[in-house]
Amino acid sequence: MEWAFDGGRPCLDLVNTLRARYTDGVELLTGPDALAEWLSLAGFTTGPVPVTAGNVLAAKALREAIDRVLLPPEVPDKMDVELVNNAAASAPAPPPRLILLDGRLRREVPAPKDPVAAAFAALAADAIDLATSDAEVRVCAADDCGIRFCDASPRRNRQWCSMSRCGNRAKARAHYARLSGREA
Repeated sequence: MEWAFDGGRPCLDLVNTLRARYTDGVELLTGPDALAEWLSLAGFTTGPVPVTAGNVLAAKALREAIDRVLLPPEVPDKMDVELVNNAAASAPAPPPRLILLDGRLRREVPAPKDPVAAAFAALAADAIDLATSDAEVRVCAADDCGIRFCDASPRRNRQWCSMSRCGNRAKARAHYARLSGREA
């Protein structure tokens, strides 16, 4: 699977699991194995975790609600806001606890009972933080991309999801167009 983690925020990386939104739409969350792989690569789980088809549907619903909340036409729909809020509240992280190890106190955070729900809660909390921050969510300027990213650049003028992908291609096209005497 070709996962992209160019969004700059975990919630945007989830949104970007649906590629080419403006053309044919390429779904990367094709089943439980794909979601389990994404959760692991995104750093939300370690080791194998049980992921169900219901988790995949929930991830897609959360993904689309996050996308609509972060790129609203005007005011986000109340149902999308509720879905994000409910996901954030559904699996609070287990509280840390003290353990005594070799005569010293250590902090330990137990593993969540449902690691998938905990991952969704963290993704929703990240979306809430992003929606209420000064950062801007943008869509890559490349015609064939559509990846969402967080523009935290000083001037808020970032155009591409990644210089190594779309930005480099756009600059190369403009360069070759100048060499041939055409406009890009």
